[in-house]
Amino acid sequence: MTDVTAQSRPAARPGGTRSDLLRQIWISRADYLYVLPAIVVMLVVIAYPIYYTVDLSFYKTPPGLQLKDKSFVWFDNYTTILTSGVFWRVTLNTVIWTIASTLIAFVLGYALALALHREFAGRGIMRAIFIVPWVISAVAASYIWKWIYHSDFGIIGVVMVQLGIVDRPPNFIDSVNTVLPSLIVVNIWREFPFAMIMMMAGLQTVPEQLLRAAQVDGASAWQRFWHVTFPHLRGVSTVTVLLLAVANFNSFIIPWIMTGGGPSNASHIWITHIYELAFGRQRWGVASAYSVLLFIILMTLGYFYVRALSQGERRERGA
Repeated sequence: MTDVTAQSRPAARPGGTRSDLLRQIWISRADYLYVLPAIVVMLVVIAYPIYYTVDLSFYKTPPGLQLKDKSFVWFDNYTTILTSGVFWRVTLNTVIWTIASTLIAFVLGYALALALHREFAGRGIMRAIFIVPWVISAVAASYIWKWIYHSDFGIIGVVMVQLGIVDRPPNFIDSVNTVLPSLIVVNIWREFPFAMIMMMAGLQTVPEQLLRAAQVDGASAWQRFWHVTFPHLRGVSTVTVLLLAVANFNSFIIPWIMTGGGPSNASHIWITHIYELAFGRQRWGVASAYSVLLFIILMTLGYFYVRALSQGERRERGA
């Protein structure tokens, strides 16, 4: 009798009607009240600034005037940006900064993770030493490296002169040709520990049984890495590269503190140039247009980051 009644009962539709949805929301109204403060804070702190920045990007704001004196100019700010020679130079600097910092920091962190994954005496101490650059404050690290690069008192220049490599200390951050590579070195020094930690965590997931089986079958160390270790680290590698790329593209502290974008805009990247336009020249409209373009690029990178995470979750469920 019970089976017949259950079979004759109509199946509930997965989606339900609009009234069902409203009824469910009303039943769960207490749950929504709990998260309402967080939603309000997000709207005030995140949503409104984004809306205001997009809106301000369509206005001309002459320096020295109040924002109430702004005038609507449609897409003139974007046209000004894209036709400016400084924009393309800053964009090239940003691309070089992001790609070089990301790839070199990732490769260096990857190599150190593989080296420190093996058992040897003092492994814990070595791990702690290599993590130090990531733990140090970026502001403190910037000032330290600024003194290391100093053309008169910097330790690198003094050592090079004493070894007879050069006659006088080189101008690492005072020269147009060397300032960007010098900053990239500092940024790599700061970020390779993050890649190392991520890859060390990924190495913990590589099945030891597969490595031992490959070794029994006569596979060399390179073959075990390429056919066993590397495929298992593909997901964490993608996530690490994307996180490094986003952080480098939006990096501000090191280039601004060490050089302020100079000399002659040679070390300006997007985020420092936006800061100078907004708070140095008070060109709020142009700076907002720059920020909108930067936001679009970061959202694109964020999409690939979420996609990489989703693919990793699907692979884990499939396994």
